[in-house]
Amino acid sequence: MVPPSWQLQTPLDAIIFDCDGTLSAIEGIDHLAEQNGAGDSVKQLTALAMGTTGLNPILYQQRLDLVKPTKEQILALAQDYFQHQSEDAAAVIQLFSRLKKKIYIISAGLYPSVVKFAELLGVSSENVFAVNVEFDQQGVYSHFDKTSPLSEVHGKKTIVTQLKNSNPSIAFVGDGLNDYSAYDLVTRFIGYGGAYYRENIAALCQFYITSISMAPLLPLTLTESEHDVLLPNEKILYSKGLELIRVGKVKVS
Repeated sequence: MVPPSWQLQTPLDAIIFDCDGTLSAIEGIDHLAEQNGAGDSVKQLTALAMGTTGLNPILYQQRLDLVKPTKEQILALAQDYFQHQSEDAAAVIQLFSRLKKKIYIISAGLYPSVVKFAELLGVSSENVFAVNVEFDQQGVYSHFDKTSPLSEVHGKKTIVTQLKNSNPSIAFVGDGLNDYSAYDLVTRFIGYGGAYYRENIAALCQFYITSISMAPLLPLTLTESEHDVLLPNEKILYSKGLELIRVGKVKVS
């Protein structure tokens, strides 16, 4: 079979994933807002941040002030993330890890939730970047870490710049404007619209997945020689991804 023209010729060092709306089909802050009676207001702010304006510290604080999540709720969110993980996400991560590629999660979500979700997926806590929060004596949210770059639109770009020192060749998988900020820094940016299709992000991306399955990531990120060393079950997953690309579930431009 002739390799597709877009297939990478040299192996990647690392794969970076967004969390909310990418590795998991839920937006964590929206999920918490539903529990605490602030669903509509917070969803509007999230949609604005992800699709139109990008994130900023004022909007970040507005959402948390509306939700006022408890420590218990934030920790429980990790299990909700896991239960709503994107199709084939765990298998794709496992395959990348077996091929010795570093896996990172860079998220504007809440660190206690994201790091527990990462561990459930087999991703080391050392490779997780998210926004930490503090609680009062009653275990209710009091404030977030305002020194974190991840509460603003170019924060992920800042983290990727740091990671490139030890990982020259990186793929980034994400669904929002905050993810797209790193587009020019990475070897391959792949938009993911399987949970939330964002027309403006799709228009910006050379590669944009619309299937709920993450299997297309394999042909989009592995070289021909890497494909040749896949195990039988891994080749089945790779073939699934290739078929999804063939039938138009991935924009390739």
